[in-house]
Amino acid sequence: MNKNRLMWASRRGMLELDLILQPFVENTFDSLSENDQLRFEALLEREDTQLFVWLMKREQPSDPDSQRIVQIIHESRANSA
Repeated sequence: MNKNRLMWASRRGMLELDLILQPFVENTFDSLSENDQLRFEALLEREDTQLFVWLMKREQPSDPDSQRIVQIIHESRANSA
C-alpha cells in the first residue's frame, strides 16, 4: 500500500485513533521492516473499537503479529513525547 493510501486508511472514526495512527505513518512507517509494514497494514483492517482498546492499552492483542505492531506504535509515541 502506498503512503497516501496508508494516510487515508489511518483516518478513522475516532479522533483518538487519528492522533495516534497518522503521526505513526508520517514519522515511523518508512523505517519499519517490510514484515512490520505488512503487520501495520493488517492492523488497519481491524475495527476501530478493537484498535482503540489496544492503542489505549486497555487490552493486549492475542496474536503475536498484532502484539508486535501495537508495541512498536506505543514505543514510537513514547519516543516522540
